[in-house]
Amino acid sequence: MSLNVSVHLIEQAQVGKVNEAEFVNSIKESLPYAWGIVEELAEKIVRGEEWSTHEVPPPSEKHRAQLLRMMGGDAIRGAVERHFGIKLAFQNCHKVGAFKIDQLLSPAYQDFISIESQILNQTPELVDC
Repeated sequence: MSLNVSVHLIEQAQVGKVNEAEFVNSIKESLPYAWGIVEELAEKIVRGEEWSTHEVPPPSEKHRAQLLRMMGGDAIRGAVERHFGIKLAFQNCHKVGAFKIDQLLSPAYQDFISIESQILNQTPELVDC
């Protein structure tokens, strides 16, 4: 799953000066399923929740690939986090958490990213995801 980037963005990257807002727009357009999930999580935080999580398996492999692309690419994930002002955490092919930036020392975040939670989150259904 690759991003659909414009010639203009490629030219910016070649000279080392990419407009992050344009890059974020490319992510939004290229990965609409993943974008929608993160947007939902961010909205819950804006409404006052300390953190939010998405645990619904994607409806297809195409959708799963979008989520994996967003979470697996440091530059993509970082730009999305800065855009929404949140920290994303990822446990498997569909379990995503979003946290307030100032809550990264909170028990909720520390538990979500812990080795114990990762181990307890494993199931036979997710072996190939």
